[in-house]
Amino acid sequence: MKKPYVFTHKEWSTRALVPLLFCWIVIVAVSVPGAWAGTAGITVLHSQDRYPRGGSYPLLFRVNVAPKWYIHETGKGGEGLIPTALHVKPLAGVKITGIRFPSPEKKEFSFSTETINVYSGTFLVRANLQVDRQAPAGDKVLEGSLSYQACSDTSCLPPETIPFSFRVPVAVEGARTTPKNQVLFAQAESEAQARTAPTGFIPGAGLFLTLLGIFIGGMALNLTPCVYPLIPITVSYFGGRSGQKTGRPVFHGFLYMMGLAFTNATLGAVAALSGGLLGSVLQSPIVLFIVAAILVGLATSFFGLWEIRVPSGIMQVSARTFGGYFGTFFMGLTLGVVAAPCLGPFILGLLTFVGQKADPALGILYFFVLSIGLGLPLAVLAVFSSNLERLPLSGGWMVWIRTCFGWILIGMAAYMILPLFASPVLKASVVGVVLVGAGLHLGWLEKSKASWAGFVFVKRGLGVVLLTAAVIFFLAVPKQKQGIQWTPYQISRVQAAKEQGRPVLLDFSAEWCSPCRALERTVFTDPEVLALSREFVTLRVDLTRRHPAQDKILAMYGIRGVPTLIFIDRKGIEKKSLRVEELIGKDGMITRMREVLR
Repeated sequence: MKKPYVFTHKEWSTRALVPLLFCWIVIVAVSVPGAWAGTAGITVLHSQDRYPRGGSYPLLFRVNVAPKWYIHETGKGGEGLIPTALHVKPLAGVKITGIRFPSPEKKEFSFSTETINVYSGTFLVRANLQVDRQAPAGDKVLEGSLSYQACSDTSCLPPETIPFSFRVPVAVEGARTTPKNQVLFAQAESEAQARTAPTGFIPGAGLFLTLLGIFIGGMALNLTPCVYPLIPITVSYFGGRSGQKTGRPVFHGFLYMMGLAFTNATLGAVAALSGGLLGSVLQSPIVLFIVAAILVGLATSFFGLWEIRVPSGIMQVSARTFGGYFGTFFMGLTLGVVAAPCLGPFILGLLTFVGQKADPALGILYFFVLSIGLGLPLAVLAVFSSNLERLPLSGGWMVWIRTCFGWILIGMAAYMILPLFASPVLKASVVGVVLVGAGLHLGWLEKSKASWAGFVFVKRGLGVVLLTAAVIFFLAVPKQKQGIQWTPYQISRVQAAKEQGRPVLLDFSAEWCSPCRALERTVFTDPEVLALSREFVTLRVDLTRRHPAQDKILAMYGIRGVPTLIFIDRKGIEKKSLRVEELIGKDGMITRMREVLR
């Protein structure tokens, strides 16, 4: 009989070590999250088993956010957080349209004084799947991406983009289909209908002042050289002086305003509906600078350096006259074409502003109010057409009015690039330069003249108001406290500190990290923290933008999020028990710094 084999002690140790090591690796992999990944995931839910050509079908994207984490809403909000965006590339006659996120939840974070709109847990994003009639039958694989930034109550992760793909079975027209996931689709639809509160603008003082400014701007556009000479002709048309007009002048004025409103409100809605794409594109600093440059270029048109010229064919169509009420309505429709050299730059600038807001209701409202401002003076003058002779004659004062609109566009350009400046001083400098430039140009350097003596006082008065506003703006900027002076991280500087016997305070931070900015404001400017920091070599790793050595540095120090503060003693060894991976108060910071300096 063959004797059973007996394992030696060494063999037992080796065989037992392998499964134990495997289990340890699995436990570590599950329990320790990756540096940045795993915060959110996305899956696609189909409404039926296949999609016949020539139709539009509902589709759902289910987004799962890891517990204790939140991702920002789709709109541009405060605290510098990156908005969430979902994109799917079209393929061979199949595309995704009408992506609609649910209403976000409002969340208070310790690093912000205001509530922030976020998503958490699991939520459904509605969309439409459009299949063209010419799309070939068969399975199509669409590729997409979900971009987001995740934050917890005390820390933030860098912006992340996760790719995904899903299969779309395309069938011939008239093919029989089987519904799928109907409960989830009904749930998403009912939740959308239950949200009666507006998800875009909320009426308030800020909105009222904006609408008032747009209304006044619309009225002021009547004083430009392109529109003002048309006022007597237009009002005479309303009043029936041509002998061909019928109907009441007031109603003709109303139709004229409605024609203006229809054209401009349509432009506003189109710009806002494209705002989802525009809003994501405008997150790029390069794009913001390009848009600002375009606005400045449009402003130079108001300064008389060039003019927008409409093709002669369009001008001929817009110059046609029609009788009756339709003729008045048609005049309102085409005013933007006839007066394009003056109206065009301002309207294009406002379109860019509305597109950034990405709210169709707001876009329609803005341009409707602009139309009322443009048309109301004409409608009023139509009723009192006998007073036309009292209007001031055309002259150089209209050129000055047009120059004012040029500076308004430059102000809009400055507004576009303000988010790129983190420092309040830099933001105040940009606004102040615009105000000073406008005040000097409009008050003194612009040489237009008018026949009435009060025009000079108006110019000087506006110049003084703008210069005074610039001074007040600079004085109102809160003075920044002196904070810790950081040096960009280099491994050689850590080695040099070890050789000199100095401790190191290593800060991992980013501009998009709201808790990091809270630390900068409330902790790093504290006098005692500032005094203790002078005993350290203070190094910072800026993760705002990716750089070649970033992954290596993150892996070296095991960084999982920001803010992260690492304390390295005089011997070059990290004090792991003192590491900070969340928003901390000044007392906790002081305690850790003193512990290292002992």
